[in-house]
Amino acid sequence: MSKHIGIVACSAEGAALCYRTLCQEASALLGEHMHPEVSMHTHPLARYMEHICSGHWNGVAELMLSSVRKLAAIGAQLAICPDNTIHQALPLVAPLSPIPWLHIAEVVAQEAKLRGFHRLAILGTKYLMTGPVYPPVLERFGIAYQIPDPTDREEINRIIFSELVNGIFREESRLYFNAVIQKMKDQGCDAAALACTEIPLIVDPADCPLPTLDSTRLLAKAALREAMKEASYPQDDRPAIGGN
Repeated sequence: MSKHIGIVACSAEGAALCYRTLCQEASALLGEHMHPEVSMHTHPLARYMEHICSGHWNGVAELMLSSVRKLAAIGAQLAICPDNTIHQALPLVAPLSPIPWLHIAEVVAQEAKLRGFHRLAILGTKYLMTGPVYPPVLERFGIAYQIPDPTDREEINRIIFSELVNGIFREESRLYFNAVIQKMKDQGCDAAALACTEIPLIVDPADCPLPTLDSTRLLAKAALREAMKEASYPQDDRPAIGGN
């Protein structure tokens, strides 16, 4: 028996990549065409953006809670969110959630530690790059980090919201990401955290100047490992965010 995974989605492209990865990776472990039960719920990205742009993280939390409660009601036992930015609201969500969550930044930090990286270049939306999602987690793991300069942050944010979330992947934008990552390599970073779930769809690890940490696929694989642990958690004994 494996746990039923609930995906609290935000933007379509990142959520689709997460779902595909779950199903593809499961086949190697469970047999051809097999994967844990997976359900997804998402409110429109526009509703999230209203709250994100105004810094109303309680509003973001309310949307996430609405999704996870619907997922739990149909049997989901474990929640993941393939969106780095809205993890800023997860501390507001977790205490009220009917099921436990995996935290995307913890999954990335664990992989960085395992691979021996010491200083990460953090790439994502401007809200993520300047926000509190990654810094405390990386500090706990003893990993330093750096974000792009203000001009690059604005352009990365534009590419994400004007192109990537709409399924537009331009070669010029791919090369721009590589140029930013090269600058951060020159400044001492030894790996790039692709901390927007759409960025892995445009950055190619084969020609990226730094090793990449693909937050989308890492979260999907972590959820699969967690789902394959036996038994669901009793309500009163569920672990803290990121717990096992």
